[in-house]
Amino acid sequence: MLKKVIGKFYSYPTILVVLIALVTLGISIQVALIAPPKVFEANGPIYTHYNNFVIFKHSFFHLVQGTDLYRLYPNEHADFFKYSPTFALLMAPIAALPVFPGLLIWNLLNTVVLSIALLRLFKDDSRKYVLSIGIVLLELITSTQNSQSNALIAGLIILAYVLRKENRIGLSVLLLLLTVFIKLFGVVAFAMYLLFPHKLKTAFYALVWGLVLILLPLLVIPPSELVFQYKSWFQLLKNDHDASLGLSVAGWVWTWFHVEAKSIVLVAGIVLFCIPLLKIRAYQQPAFQQLFLSSILLWIVIFNHKAESATFVIAVVGIAVWYFSGTQDRLSGLLLFLAIVFTVLSPTDLFPRFIRNQYVIPYTLKAVPCIFIWTKNIYDLIRFPTQPDKVAHLA
Repeated sequence: MLKKVIGKFYSYPTILVVLIALVTLGISIQVALIAPPKVFEANGPIYTHYNNFVIFKHSFFHLVQGTDLYRLYPNEHADFFKYSPTFALLMAPIAALPVFPGLLIWNLLNTVVLSIALLRLFKDDSRKYVLSIGIVLLELITSTQNSQSNALIAGLIILAYVLRKENRIGLSVLLLLLTVFIKLFGVVAFAMYLLFPHKLKTAFYALVWGLVLILLPLLVIPPSELVFQYKSWFQLLKNDHDASLGLSVAGWVWTWFHVEAKSIVLVAGIVLFCIPLLKIRAYQQPAFQQLFLSSILLWIVIFNHKAESATFVIAVVGIAVWYFSGTQDRLSGLLLFLAIVFTVLSPTDLFPRFIRNQYVIPYTLKAVPCIFIWTKNIYDLIRFPTQPDKVAHLA
């Protein structure tokens, strides 16, 4: 019976997009209409389960009212708004809606964009698409329950890659820049354009679209206020950089080896990330491109000092792209298994709580399989053959 159901998905992969939308509807109903309020600290204020969405929604009103986007508003929501003034403006259509339809549209934007992006990436092999959704689904649900933007970022990065392959440079650059104006780490994904020709044209589009997006809030606020908002944003990010190590390589080094080396780890990560770019003759190989794309998706999570559990949907998408783009050998299968167990399942109720509390959380085990997979990915990229006949089985 299960084989028949999966076979239907192979034959009609777009059904999965509809299924993802229905799952999103169910999560949105549960979070907005059923889940009780929650607190983020003992005896603290009570907030909604969709606190992140409340932050995004209110950011638009703070922008047009001329108040500082980057200070706390404890009477409205917990935590800071950490996105760009442009993002606050782009929330206008959703902010104007009542809470539930706004939340539903926001969640659908995240889940459906990612689902369509994977469908476009694996359009020549529906089996890979279906299985990649299977790998990503639980992390996608976690991100959606937290009304996060991470699934949207992963989807936009993949769509930018797909559009660049189709030579639609302008739209590709715009989508990728949108990720930067959501979370700055999206800028890492611009490395993908090094694999393609017409770099000056790409840079031109990046400059034009970048200026448009930077100045877009001028539609609703004067220049002096926009300058103030950007200064406040960068000050928040600067202070935020020193706050924690997160579920990252730096966090892993600290929890396993008691060495705090955030800057050294970051520099090492940049160097290792760039080494495969020396394989210029492999740039045009689809398998090399997709392995590099997966490297980007993993890198922006495991080298993010603020990475939290809901961020890992980006890394798990990277794992799916990695597994279905490279050689599916025994080591890759083992690493995928470890990722499913420790990265995907460990935060859920399917995992024994005492193991999660005593080992998974204290030892940053959610991040560890992603770190190992990224290392294997870099190794495979460095060893990637440059002769097309030797990589035909990878494409």
